[in-house]
Amino acid sequence: MRPVPRRPVRSGLNAAVHLRAILFLLPSWILLLVFFFGPVILTFYFAFTNMSLTGSSSLDIQFVGFSNFVTMFSDPTFRISVLNTLVFLVFSAIIGQQVLGFILALLMKERPRWVRRVIGTVVLAGWVTPEIVVAFIWFAFFNDQGTANVLLQSAGFKPIAWLYQFPMVSVVIANIWHGTAFSMLVFQAALDDIPKEVEEAAKIDGASAWHRLWRITLPIIRGSVVTNMILITLQTLGLFTLIYTLTGGGPGLSTETLPIFMYHQAFVNYQLGYGTAISLVLLLIGIIASFVYIRLMRVNL
Repeated sequence: MRPVPRRPVRSGLNAAVHLRAILFLLPSWILLLVFFFGPVILTFYFAFTNMSLTGSSSLDIQFVGFSNFVTMFSDPTFRISVLNTLVFLVFSAIIGQQVLGFILALLMKERPRWVRRVIGTVVLAGWVTPEIVVAFIWFAFFNDQGTANVLLQSAGFKPIAWLYQFPMVSVVIANIWHGTAFSMLVFQAALDDIPKEVEEAAKIDGASAWHRLWRITLPIIRGSVVTNMILITLQTLGLFTLIYTLTGGGPGLSTETLPIFMYHQAFVNYQLGYGTAISLVLLLIGIIASFVYIRLMRVNL
């Protein structure tokens, strides 16, 4: 008896399901193409042109090759801005937000619920505050007649012109205050996921608090550590409003980070092509930093 051939019902059904899924995803892909991939492609193109806001080049955009990058790497202001960016990144994000956020999360671990709520609310208040408001708060704090100098004078010290004598320290402190809550939330969630049995077994074996932290806690949460480092690095590299409102990149070039330098070139000097090229360098720094974090921590994200 001949076997009855099966009808390709399943393949036709799969094709219909795939087509329906494509139709559902099509609007999202169109939005991504228009608002994400399109600007990315245009950014790469404009970085190799003489595009500007005024003058003849604003009407006649020409391809100039690597001219913008040659000008950039030969500009001493660019080198200063790269150094300022790295200093600001290391002290305000990697050391400041990362370490302080981890310490706060570690101190709140296994604390009473009301303690976690009070501390969490206080720390989160700085994070949810808009960046421009944070900038004006710290401008008032570091002003000549601000709270910082009032506290110094009450302790018998002379007032300090913080935004002129220690501008980088001022913006670093402001950014740490504003962004630490994010790191605290990431580490708090990671620490709560550590199995209690592992820590209890280490205590029974006689491991000290330092050894439990170094040998158990950090290896278990290293994925969260790297993820947090990548996120706060990318956020800090693109930080503009806080620094520009506090110091405007000055005095001189003391706080001229790459976003400030890019703004000056693109919207003060009207050289959009040159400013776009600077943005690509900023993007490259973020990519390199992310790969370095992953390699150093040996994690697969």
